[in-house]
Amino acid sequence: MKILLINPPRSPENNILRFAPEAAKPFIHKKLIGPPLGLLTIAAAVKDHDILLFDMKGEYDLDAATPSLNVLTRQLLEKFNPDLVGVTTITSEFDFSIDICIEAKKFNPSILTVAGGLHATLCPQDFNDPTVDVVIPGQCAHVFRDLVEAKEEGISLTDVPGLLLNGPVGLKKTEGKPRIWDGANADYLFPDRRHLDRWISTYKVGNSPFPSTYVFTSLGCPYKCTFCSIWTQFKGKYYQRTVESLIEELKSIDEYPVVRFADANTVVDHGFMNLFFDRILEEGIKKTFVMDIRADVAAKHPEIIEKLAQGGLKVVICGFESFRDDELKKYKKDSPAIDNQEAIRVFEQNGIMVRGNYVIPNDYGVDDFEALAEYADLNRVVYAGYTILTPMPGTIYYKQVEDQIIDHNYRKYNFFNSVMKTKLPHDEFHERVGSLWLIKKGTDVI
Repeated sequence: MKILLINPPRSPENNILRFAPEAAKPFIHKKLIGPPLGLLTIAAAVKDHDILLFDMKGEYDLDAATPSLNVLTRQLLEKFNPDLVGVTTITSEFDFSIDICIEAKKFNPSILTVAGGLHATLCPQDFNDPTVDVVIPGQCAHVFRDLVEAKEEGISLTDVPGLLLNGPVGLKKTEGKPRIWDGANADYLFPDRRHLDRWISTYKVGNSPFPSTYVFTSLGCPYKCTFCSIWTQFKGKYYQRTVESLIEELKSIDEYPVVRFADANTVVDHGFMNLFFDRILEEGIKKTFVMDIRADVAAKHPEIIEKLAQGGLKVVICGFESFRDDELKKYKKDSPAIDNQEAIRVFEQNGIMVRGNYVIPNDYGVDDFEALAEYADLNRVVYAGYTILTPMPGTIYYKQVEDQIIDHNYRKYNFFNSVMKTKLPHDEFHERVGSLWLIKKGTDVI
């Protein structure tokens, strides 16, 4: 079977950038850079078939003259003539995933269109467009494989557990339960990154001359932050990969000197991380590592940060979220603001650069912005990030404020646009968020 897997383009909506002072614009985050690890896993599940994996984000980064989404999709369809088109999607890219399915059906109505990814997991009901044939929520590589095999053998898709089939009355769940799938251990699928060779030059972050790739050490998250969709995607469960599986993967990706661990929180099981980095040192693996680490972990366990630094950890993404304990409690962050300050000290003591991220509530007034600016100035980090607290569909926060949402344009659900009424005038609110991006050390951007 000929299978076309597409990573949609990014949403261009960014009101922080739009209204920010000119001096701040060079430092404002404009795009998340990195390969589509989820689609690579899907491709590995059906590796015996004829697969074309196309990264539209990489394509637009590679060539600014790349045609529009519709034209580009049509070109791919004409060149490859697939039997199946699969799209992965997050909320801000939902519209683009639907556009891709529409083009596929225009080209050939018999093409089977399949949607998966985060938004398909948390909001499958949104995929009610008639051009979407199948929605597969959750960790679905094995279900996708079952679908492909059923299609090849002429078996009705209604007999494949784990699918949502689109029909005249909307989405209908197939009967039965998919077999148990241990995607982090026994059933882990090693991604074939050769699918992405065309775009490897676009996977460079900041001023790094080297491309980076994603590797996950775990799936899910044991914490329950109200604004986060990762733990809800995995229903609160947490799955850890094995050390030797990770070592094998790291040794196989010489073309990527920089590795971004794609975890919600990389350091959860301290014993595991100690063993993992012991093995990295034993094997002589020389890479630059980037990972997400909670502030409370660094503050309370500086010894493990020292170990990680010895093994190549150079950049940490740390969710500070707020400088106020009452806000952190509201978010169920379970880490007081004082941990942010201690974490900065621990990271910098070990030569680790920090990307400290704050989320700005829509009800901030002038005094709130000034207080945050003062705190951030006293606790500067190399890479500062100031985004907007956004009610992402499928999160607890979304349910808490659903009646306050005034903008339902999914393209704006990327943390760079307020979708609720702001206390300050709309433009001034975004301008003030943009101004905060000037509060940082250095001039590099990631």
